Amino acid sequence: MGTALPTTASSTSHDLGISVTDRGGAAIVCLSGRVSIDSSPVLRERLLTLLKRQSPPMLTIDLSDLAYIDCSGIATLIEALRIAHQRNSELQLRGLHDGPRHLLEVTGLLRLFDTDGPKDGSSGSKVS
Repeated sequence: MGTALPTTASSTSHDLGISVTDRGGAAIVCLSGRVSIDSSPVLRERLLTLLKRQSPPMLTIDLSDLAYIDCSGIATLIEALRIAHQRNSELQLRGLHDGPRHLLEVTGLLRLFDTDGPKDGSSGSKVS
């Protein structure tokens, strides 16, 4: 394992707020605002750094305060899911609602993620 996260770390970039909290080895990443082509690289860097340095047993991404996510943001979440599985970490999406949930449902990608809400039919699967 690498360097442990501080208890809470926050940053804001391109209308995206990212707050990371370490709770007993499990990491919670709270997103607020918008994940778009402009802000997804910042999110990608933050998630990959977290997964590669700390490899938490559980990474929860809280989308409760996320107003918007585009395809670049979805690609970032899929990449984080793939790396989490490679490092034997679980990744869960929490607070998925409205637009973000709809985008994952219509693309058929919701089934890949462990979520705290109802899934559209099937159970989650792993991305390798």
